[in-house]
Amino acid sequence: MLITIKNQRGAGLIEILVALLILAIGILGFIALQYRAVEATSESNYRVQAMNLARDLAERVRVNRGALATYETEIKTAANQTTSTKNCFTADCSVTELADFDVAQITTRAHSVGMSVNLVACPGNNDSRNCVYIAWGDTAPLNGEANGEGNCTTSTAYDPVSTCLIMEMY
Repeated sequence: MLITIKNQRGAGLIEILVALLILAIGILGFIALQYRAVEATSESNYRVQAMNLARDLAERVRVNRGALATYETEIKTAANQTTSTKNCFTADCSVTELADFDVAQITTRAHSVGMSVNLVACPGNNDSRNCVYIAWGDTAPLNGEANGEGNCTTSTAYDPVSTCLIMEMY
């Protein structure tokens, strides 16, 4: 069978178009992979910042253990979170003034990176252990109701769609 050049016109163009289509599909897969990598990097940055904030608060409470009730009260009252009556860097402070100052320092740093802080009794524990909740995004640093959405935990279970870190504090 004899094939003439006249019958082969456009075959090379079709081969090039098919190759470009395959290349485009491969590039789209690579773009999706890069997008997921950027999301994972962002999430890990939030988790590292949250871990540092939670550890800082836990260490401050451990140093000033006598004012645990003041820490809890100051963190739960939004108006008191970012203000302090005294600067304990430059003046001597009582244990309650130091707790007030510590809460102002931690919450101000948390708000500057888009996070919120809470200190609550750990759900499901009977030994009066406290938990530090650090949340970001659309999540509230709370232990919610049975069908509550947007909280770190529901009863004693971690909400898998929440964006928060929970650390037990002794």
